[in-house]
Order: sequence, then structure tokens, then C-alpha cells
Amino acid sequence: MKPEELFKNRKAWITIIVLLVISPVFGVVLADIVGYHEPLDVAAELIGLSDISEQMNWTPFFDYTVPGLPAEAGYIVAGAIGVAIIAVIGYAMVKIAQRRKEEKVQSFA
Repeated sequence: MKPEELFKNRKAWITIIVLLVISPVFGVVLADIVGYHEPLDVAAELIGLSDISEQMNWTPFFDYTVPGLPAEAGYIVAGAIGVAIIAVIGYAMVKIAQRRKEEKVQSFA
């Protein structure tokens, strides 16, 4: 697989980009309108556990936010980084599989 083949399926990439752009509508705007809270947060609150997530924050994108950006933009940036990571991992896996297949074919020759 050549690097340009990663972007061969334009419809899939356009769909991913559209979903990235509209993700703040569901993750921020509508969640605020309906008062959505994560189910595990609600359950923890019901049994009296305190929220220590901010003290144990191990990620620069806590709650899908990017420091210095509005929450909506943070959702898009965090999503884009996630998509990029998955694309790189997928590309690496394809390259490894191709290399192993070539080695197998050469060993039988």
C-alpha cells in the first residue's frame, strides 16, 4: 500500500470529516441543552463517590477540550487527532501484513 492509497476512498474520508465537523453539535451543544451527564458519573454521584478526574488528568484533552480553544473546536481537534492515530495504526498494520505476505511468498519460491 502506498501512502496515497490511504486516501483512495474519498467518500469515507469526506464522511469522517463531516462527522468531525458536526460532532460538537452532539457532544457539546445538544448535551448542554438536554443536560446530559455521563452515566458512570451519574452512578458514581448516586453512591457518593467524589469526582477526582481533574486531579488524575493524564491527557492534554480532558473531556475532549483543547486548552485555549472553545469546547466546540476542542471536539473537532481531539477527533481529528484520534482519526489520525487510527489511520496511522491501520496503515502500519497493512504494511506489516504486506511485508509478511511477501516474505511467505519468497520463502516458498
